[in-house]
Amino acid sequence: MDEPETAEQLMRSRFDAFRRGDAAWLLRTWHPSTRPVALDLTGNPRWRGLQIVDVVDGGAGDDTGIVEFRATHFADEGIGILHERSRFVRQDGRWFYLDGEIRG
Repeated sequence: MDEPETAEQLMRSRFDAFRRGDAAWLLRTWHPSTRPVALDLTGNPRWRGLQIVDVVDGGAGDDTGIVEFRATHFADEGIGILHERSRFVRQDGRWFYLDGEIRG
């Protein structure tokens, strides 16, 4: 997989990795300061779609960025929504997911 050039591109690639169950890509793109030792995707929902709500910085010339998104998934009661405002950091020319704040 090509290295994402922006925080939004990384967010989209991580959503796709969640859809495919690619824990290796998720861990590789998670900043070492907040990355878990392992990632168990057992019980991972079946992701349906991604909507980018807001992007603050995170371009090719930035070192930090924020991407707010809504991701939909199939749930027993219909469609579930994960709404998160995620922080990203660029280090040594690579973008990493730092952390996120779940929105109501």
